Amino acid sequence: MTGAPALHTTDEARVREEICVCGASLYQRGYTVGTAGNISARLDDGWLITPTDACLGRLDPADIAKVDVDGRAVSGGKPSKTLSLHQGIYARNREARGVVHTHSTHLVALTLAGVWSETDVLPPITPYYVMKVGHVPLIRYRRPGDPQVAAQIAALASSVRAVLLERLGPVVWERSVAHASYALEELEETARLWLMMNPRPMPLDEAALEELRAVFGARW
Repeated sequence: MTGAPALHTTDEARVREEICVCGASLYQRGYTVGTAGNISARLDDGWLITPTDACLGRLDPADIAKVDVDGRAVSGGKPSKTLSLHQGIYARNREARGVVHTHSTHLVALTLAGVWSETDVLPPITPYYVMKVGHVPLIRYRRPGDPQVAAQIAALASSVRAVLLERLGPVVWERSVAHASYALEELEETARLWLMMNPRPMPLDEAALEELRAVFGARW
């Protein structure tokens, strides 16, 4: 992928490329299909977000939509219809610089089969899930783009780094698009492990969790 216009700053061009690289990686490994999912990034002068109905596996840096701090489209394609959801996360969590949403198979399947609990969709069964993801609450189903969902996620944005939308998939935010993608991958892999095990594995006990908190600063 080449050709980010010269008028973009070096940093913006780098973030555009990062969105495309992460989108292609997620798509190639089946974390998203067709035109499902979206990715955004915070800039100093606004936001970048994948265009509406774009395939994450075939993004062009120049087509990534840019929106200024007042919410006006500046360049690129038409911004994803989930823009307000992304903006709500950035408004409530100043450390978030990237947001990734996919319709990942095992996480959507988890919402259909039944999550562990509404406040923790999965139990803490691996140390890296605890360290890299943490608590993930369930957001009950509403149609794609429903403003009530955006408001619910914004209210949680400072206390967790991910939510799971019932029948739609995960929304994950982190200090960069790449780190949000890594956390999403860990979340999806944990859902896959949980769903394939019968009987279900026991969660890590409190002593193990406390050690992860003390040594790695895990938030659980």
